[in-house]
Amino acid sequence: MMFAYWNDYYYIVIILQIIAIIHAIKTGRREWIYLLIFLPAIGAIVYFFMEFLPEMRRGSGSKSLTKALFPNREINEWERKLQVSDSVTNKLGLSKAYANQKKYDQAITLTLDCLKGHYDDDPAILLQLSRQYFYSGQYQESIKYFDRFNSKTSIKTAEDELLYARALEGIGNEDAANDDYKRIIRVHHSIEARYYYGLFLKNRKQTEQAKEQFRAIRSELKLLPRYLRKRNAKWLRLAIKESIALK
Repeated sequence: MMFAYWNDYYYIVIILQIIAIIHAIKTGRREWIYLLIFLPAIGAIVYFFMEFLPEMRRGSGSKSLTKALFPNREINEWERKLQVSDSVTNKLGLSKAYANQKKYDQAITLTLDCLKGHYDDDPAILLQLSRQYFYSGQYQESIKYFDRFNSKTSIKTAEDELLYARALEGIGNEDAANDDYKRIIRVHHSIEARYYYGLFLKNRKQTEQAKEQFRAIRSELKLLPRYLRKRNAKWLRLAIKESIALK
């Protein structure tokens, strides 16, 4: 009787396990994968309550699930729009959809195609291109377009300033990267920047200074409002992982 009951729900457990694994990979929670593989039923339940449910409460869980199950849905929608109207708006929308699926070459080609004529120095297009070059690993090009963007506007976000610092690190300009990391942390109090600065110091064999950054993340999060603690939970989780590895 018990085995018959298990057989009825076996496929549901497998489906939940696959969804959880895909979600973990897509959102950078790779430390969960072993638990999800070797303890599928329990692992999927624990993952749901500890990771997926909090995301759903913030409104991001359903979007992550849709992207995981239908990865080309957004691309297909923008491709249809572009077929109807070959506009800059639709090209940029499709470019973002490609980038969301890590198809950066296609994304960059479309964005570059928009950067001409009346839109040659459009800040929004320059910024989109800067980000796409960064995530494709083309750091020198990313810096080039970030510099063009910065020359057009004084409006900058902590996230984009951090990408610039990481791009400087990526091309080996460590002194400039070091200065930028410290400035972003000082000015924006960015938990994410502190995490990446910790990685930067770790890679430079400055182990004690790296540990200090990872410890600071834990200390600073305790002082933040609850909604900001939830928003930065990923960086705390990664900082703890790095701290353990450095012991």
